[in-house]
Amino acid sequence: MNIQREQQIKVWLTNIFGSDQFEISYLAGDASFRRYARVKQNNKTFMLMDAPPEKEDCEPFVRIAEFLATHTVRVPRIEAQSLKNGLLLLEDFGDVVLAHQLNEQTVQKYYTQCFVQLSELQQINATSHLPHYSHDKLMAEMKLFTEWFLPSLQLDITQEQAQIIHQTFEMLAKNALAQPQVIVHRDFHSRNLMVLENETTLGVIDFQDAVIGADTYDLISLVRDAYIQWPIEQVNMWIGQFYQQLPNSHKQHRDLAQFKKDADFMALQRHIKILGIFVRLFERDGKINYLKDLPLVMWYVLEQSKHYAELNDFHQLFIEKVYPAFEKNMCDKGG
Repeated sequence: MNIQREQQIKVWLTNIFGSDQFEISYLAGDASFRRYARVKQNNKTFMLMDAPPEKEDCEPFVRIAEFLATHTVRVPRIEAQSLKNGLLLLEDFGDVVLAHQLNEQTVQKYYTQCFVQLSELQQINATSHLPHYSHDKLMAEMKLFTEWFLPSLQLDITQEQAQIIHQTFEMLAKNALAQPQVIVHRDFHSRNLMVLENETTLGVIDFQDAVIGADTYDLISLVRDAYIQWPIEQVNMWIGQFYQQLPNSHKQHRDLAQFKKDADFMALQRHIKILGIFVRLFERDGKINYLKDLPLVMWYVLEQSKHYAELNDFHQLFIEKVYPAFEKNMCDKGG
């Protein structure tokens, strides 16, 4: 951190507390340009979000946090804010990330709680408060695959293969838009859910990119987590469990088999996007840690594309060309 920014933060906190008697401890970074620090003052702790305004915009976080809080979603309280300086002082949710609590014995209990909270979230009418997960947005996300992931494999594709990829992207985007549209957190997974002391409800963080989109999106973000793999049978059971909780309006002309197909297609869209994002984080931002998660995401793409005839050309392209290039090139980079 540059000294000028550090001094700006200290002055801001001093004005808020009316005292310069506090301690700041910076935490490990995440995938964005935001930084977080724990601030201790008079035996009470807070979480500081440092989001340099030239790189990050705090306004969506504040607006969405306030909206969700009014609908009893367990998001951190905003204790103080300076949008022009990109600084927020938040309630401290502690350090117990759900990801660190999950194992074969605990996952069913925790995921059942996640499904309850997700169902409650999806019942909130936020159409006028959040942007829509548009066709253009869905396509732009998947194009990260062709803009970042394929070039990283030093892979030249033919015009015919490029057409297969484009047609698949179109199919996935149209399917997402045809699903019931609800609040979508967009990163509803175990690294963004917190186990709170003396509370059964999980704390929800990293919600600033929320949109209105497909009702399967957050479900597959959780059960097909890019960082954790669960047995296929267990994932399918969870998809069925969540289907039972859907409102009747979301089940009309949509049996469990169709819901699972919707979930598979939505998961494929997400994992195609993630391949591009993880490579971009490495090549553009120098964040190598995400490369180790690429093999799991590749496995997801292959698994989710192999069961449907309309995805057969894309699946074969992956098996015959993309996966061999991935094994050859990513091993050298630490993937």
